[in-house]
Amino acid sequence: MSLGTYILGVAAALFTLVYVVEMLRRRRLRERHAVWWLLAGTLALIVGVFPVVLDWAANIVGVAVPTNLVFFVSMAVLFFVSIQHSGELTDLETKTRVLAETVSLQELRIRQLEEPRTEES
Repeated sequence: MSLGTYILGVAAALFTLVYVVEMLRRRRLRERHAVWWLLAGTLALIVGVFPVVLDWAANIVGVAVPTNLVFFVSMAVLFFVSIQHSGELTDLETKTRVLAETVSLQELRIRQLEEPRTEES
């Protein structure tokens, strides 16, 4: 691996970790969403600093080309992020529907209470 590739890998991993931590600090990202990104950034940093670890992991798993392992792990992380967001989206859709139904019922009740009552004789 060339020195430029080595530096680029370490810099990209550090940038990812710093960016995720900064988003957490500014409350633009919640902890449960940051877990996968922190995991990916940490793995990238470890592999960037110690490239031999990637060869070792590829040999253990039985992958012939270590770069293929990187792509597989990257796809797995993105898959889990997608599943997590799909679950949260489903929860939010359910909460939005219930909220809309509640507001509609309250508006109906308010209209009924505000209707002028006719005096019964």
